[in-house]
Amino acid sequence: MSIRVTACFLYVLGFAWYARRNWFLSNCAVIALMAVIQHPDLPKSIFGIQGLNPWNMLFGAVLICWFATRQRLGLVWDMPSGVMLFLLAYGVTVFISVVRLMMNPSGWAGEPFSYMLSEYVINGFKWVLPGLLLFDGTRSRRHIWFALAAIFTVYLLLSVQVIRWVPFGAGANKAARYIQNEIGYNRVTLSMMLSGASWAVLASVVLFSKWKHRLLVAGAAAGIAFAQALTGGRTGYLSWLAVGLIFCLLKWRKFLPVIPVGVAVALAFVPGLKERVLQGFGENAGPIVVSNDSYEMTSGRNIAWPAVIDQIHQGPVFGFGRTAMHTTGVADMLMHRHNESFPHPHQAYLEVLLDSGVIGLVCVLPFYLIVLIRSIRLLRDPDDPLVCVVGATCCALVLALLIGAFGGQTFYPREGSVGMWAAIGLMLRVSVQRAAQPRGAVFAEDETEESDAEEVEVLRDDEE
Repeated sequence: MSIRVTACFLYVLGFAWYARRNWFLSNCAVIALMAVIQHPDLPKSIFGIQGLNPWNMLFGAVLICWFATRQRLGLVWDMPSGVMLFLLAYGVTVFISVVRLMMNPSGWAGEPFSYMLSEYVINGFKWVLPGLLLFDGTRSRRHIWFALAAIFTVYLLLSVQVIRWVPFGAGANKAARYIQNEIGYNRVTLSMMLSGASWAVLASVVLFSKWKHRLLVAGAAAGIAFAQALTGGRTGYLSWLAVGLIFCLLKWRKFLPVIPVGVAVALAFVPGLKERVLQGFGENAGPIVVSNDSYEMTSGRNIAWPAVIDQIHQGPVFGFGRTAMHTTGVADMLMHRHNESFPHPHQAYLEVLLDSGVIGLVCVLPFYLIVLIRSIRLLRDPDDPLVCVVGATCCALVLALLIGAFGGQTFYPREGSVGMWAAIGLMLRVSVQRAAQPRGAVFAEDETEESDAEEVEVLRDDEE
């Protein structure tokens, strides 16, 4: 057993034991663990038991302690009814798409039922749960700080790993290999994750008054942006630029001129970035005109999307169920005609339409829109910087997904979205608290100490 694996198990066992005393902090540890859990060295199963892995072990302990604690304290689930309705519609859409896949014999492709249940049912929902636990457990300003620290830790550690492993100036294909082999995440997904994270971290600069701390935060945001540039994900580049422009329009209008300057500096000093951005675009060389390559420009999407759209037209209302690219034969047709593998549509909106139709898209998008509206309200909050940072974090990560979804990604919850769902859960809790307390700081300190003391006292009584 390597030192890396040993450290991971010690981390898991330590926080699993500590969950008895403070499940909220252990839940934050679960979120932070997402920075390394995809590493190829870490076991995906133990003793050959599917689903028995370090992340599931720690989160299972947190779930048990959370349920026991909220029963003792008599906490009430107070998520706004409108948000809860859209979230349930989202979950039902995902579940029905999986049921339709299981009812389709061609969708099994020889996979055992246990794999289907784990991959599409359990994993389809478990990545959302840490965020919902943050919503239920955030009851003080200290909790908000812990939650933000856990979310930022995920993206900071991922950035450190990218900078550590991807050579400066590496091409897109080489970067993809290094990221997949040494970090475990998909390059395109990682690029999207970091595109929102850099702006979220930068927004937290308002929490600090000393210039040294502010400089440190700005440096961390720049490091994340640099790591994102090394990934070579062009959709992530566009997402980063779009999120920054939206943030400037909403909050930082005086910084609008900084964005083009930053883009120019990056193109000039990051080797391979300009080549990746302009891949597929022809250049004139004197009298010779080099034509643009649509396939290179779109990474093959120009041949995949028309085939997906044609299939959508055959079932526009309800779609064809989960993994419809395979069950409908679109993926096989593209492989046969173009000798290219397209396991998914490379466009999250088209994926929902193909799998669940217009009904599915209508059930999924409203949830993100209402989350985005609530986070923007918090982002513009003039009374409490901590509220502003929570709103900015959620807004940046959700925007990165919604924008990146035009060139890839998926709306099915997966490993890369855990940080975003954590930010959503935290934002919803702060939004509820802000609605109950329209002015001043959320979670007054005297109430915080009293509620924390009450929880500790109850836990001690139960242990005795």
